Amino acid sequence: MNPDLNLDLSPALSPALSVVVPVYNGAATVGALVEAIGALDIPGGHEIVLVNDGSADNSLDVCRSLLKTCPVPITVVNLSRNFGEHNAVLAGLREARGAHAVTMDDDLQNPASEVARLLAFAQQSGAEVVYTYYAKKEHAAWRNLGSHVTNRVADWVLDKPAGLYLSSFRCLSAFVVREVCRYAGPFPYIDGLILQVTQKVGRLEVAHLPRAAGQSNYTVRRLLRLFLSMFVNFSVMPLRISTLAGLGLSFFGALAALMVVVEAVLFRPPAGWASVTVAVLLLSGVQLVLLGVIGEYLGRLYLTVNGKPQSIVHEVERGGGADTK
Repeated sequence: MNPDLNLDLSPALSPALSVVVPVYNGAATVGALVEAIGALDIPGGHEIVLVNDGSADNSLDVCRSLLKTCPVPITVVNLSRNFGEHNAVLAGLREARGAHAVTMDDDLQNPASEVARLLAFAQQSGAEVVYTYYAKKEHAAWRNLGSHVTNRVADWVLDKPAGLYLSSFRCLSAFVVREVCRYAGPFPYIDGLILQVTQKVGRLEVAHLPRAAGQSNYTVRRLLRLFLSMFVNFSVMPLRISTLAGLGLSFFGALAALMVVVEAVLFRPPAGWASVTVAVLLLSGVQLVLLGVIGEYLGRLYLTVNGKPQSIVHEVERGGGADTK
């Protein structure tokens, strides 16, 4: 080798932390969030990954403007259309280079100062994943109820540690990020993927603020779709419930048939249609529910086999840090 050649063969240094933020119609808040995160003093350095998830407002323009002003390295991932929060988070995690990654929403309900606390707790505790929880959630009552039901169901569907709140504000080790990003299916549920990788999970109480601007992008339809991704994608428990329900109804049906025969022989009751109608409606409703559960599995399997994309990245732009000087 020629000693006069000055070759830098060392790999690029990775930051201690990557902050991944899915952005959907967050033009009013994402600038303030990035400014606050960029001002943090993180030992080992940090970077920000913004994922524009097909926003209908000018969120993409705001994100691009931050490439020139952000004091830390920043990556803007622009998806070709709206794919959903969990799909967007996975797209952002694939661009993260940090030893840890924090995921958080763009609505400023999680103060940026809590990011440093969350990272420090993860580093000191040795947990592969640290979830946050709140003394009081500043969400609408119906959404808090939905979150409570989802977490209760996740206790037995996902084999989740009891009492763990599945928050979108979480810290993941690089190992967990790598394993979670292996998932290529079109219906990701981040928490289900995480709990498949590790059970070295910690929890930290953090502040939760009222929404700074606008309203939640989660509608009942979106929450239901997210619930189905958790309920169906990562467990066969619904199918087992269907089997048990079918066996239970068959058992009660056999008892009812025996009672009808005994009553007909001993008491000779007048013919009636009310009991028959009620039985038919009840059994028909249960059958339709069970068929719907099976159909949900088959439909998702069909879309997966046919290559429904998890997300499509239109472009990736990088800036910030030294580029701003």
